[in-house]
Amino acid sequence: MTDYAFSFDQLSNYLILGAALMSLGMLGFLSRRNLIVMFLSAEMMLQGTALTLVSFSRFHGNWTGQVFTIVMLTVAASEAALALALILVLFNRNRSLDISLWQGLRESGLPESLDTDKAEPYVPLPGPESYPNLTPSGVEPPHPRQPWEQRRG
Repeated sequence: MTDYAFSFDQLSNYLILGAALMSLGMLGFLSRRNLIVMFLSAEMMLQGTALTLVSFSRFHGNWTGQVFTIVMLTVAASEAALALALILVLFNRNRSLDISLWQGLRESGLPESLDTDKAEPYVPLPGPESYPNLTPSGVEPPHPRQPWEQRRG
């Protein structure tokens, strides 16, 4: 065996870590209803897969798994940009990130899936009229006097 290859014990440690990342990501994806948490869980599953590919590549002493991981991470980055755009559009439409509220996106003719474990009914958030007024960019808001400034006079 060459000096740059992993031993079997090192490989098994990395495979256990990759499997743990994959399992935690799958558990988070299946148990949560918030779209951002679901997206982060899917990214965790991808990272577990990437770690497994890189560790197998290092164990066998070739670049195949590392090159495939770079391609996979490039696709994951573009998927992240697309998912962020989807999250923003759907949040602006429904004012929530709960995936059960997006029934209107399904094809016509399909039955609506009912969520029976929902505890409280959906209450829409108020619109832009209730947003806080922010100071314009570049203008420093007034600061209250600090206690040490009050002592100095």
